[in-house]
Amino acid sequence: MVQSLTMDFLVGLLMLVFLGSAESGVGPSNSSSSFCTESKECLQFDLVCKTDEYEVRHYSPTRWVSTDAEAYFMGVGAAMAFRRLFQYITGANEGGIKIEMTAPVLVKIPEETKMWEPAVYTLSFLLPSAYQDKPPAPTNDKLYFTDMPDIDVYVRSYGGWMLSVTSRLHAHLLTKELQRAQASYNHTYHYGVGYDSPLKLLNRHNEVWYVAEGEPECLVPVETPAEPPTP
Repeated sequence: MVQSLTMDFLVGLLMLVFLGSAESGVGPSNSSSSFCTESKECLQFDLVCKTDEYEVRHYSPTRWVSTDAEAYFMGVGAAMAFRRLFQYITGANEGGIKIEMTAPVLVKIPEETKMWEPAVYTLSFLLPSAYQDKPPAPTNDKLYFTDMPDIDVYVRSYGGWMLSVTSRLHAHLLTKELQRAQASYNHTYHYGVGYDSPLKLLNRHNEVWYVAEGEPECLVPVETPAEPPTP
């Protein structure tokens, strides 16, 4: 009887540990990828598959603090939004709590933009694990919380700086590969993803994300050889 209860207790404890680790989307940076080096905690992911041009990652649900900025260029909008979010984590919240910076920073970029009209860019900071459930309320009414669902994303990585031109370029290159693979994804927006502070000059890491729809596609299509010319 005692042995049975002990086994039940151990099984239950192991299940709690497993569920807790499976649901946790935020964890120590040393347990995530090598490019997440400047913050104590980083967004965790499972690598689903990888090709020469992109990879597919699975992310568990996470909570972010977000704000919108209207601008003609992504860089200008992101700078405006970054200032508000930085004020939030440095004490502009109920209780004046200082919150550790995490990685990455997400910029939601709409696909359909017109040169003569500004676009709305959404910048989001990942909340640390200690504040995933109950983050302090922001004092700025332009800030709000975003609950990111359980998602699969197509990822293309690149170095240097995440500017409007470079972000669009790599988004275009990624969509070309996804079209070749006949992958299904959300065409209305993509994410610009940055992992480094502005002070870091070398070995910077940025990404472009498209949210997969349905089962993610990792197979590189085999090109059909051209038929020989008719004599």
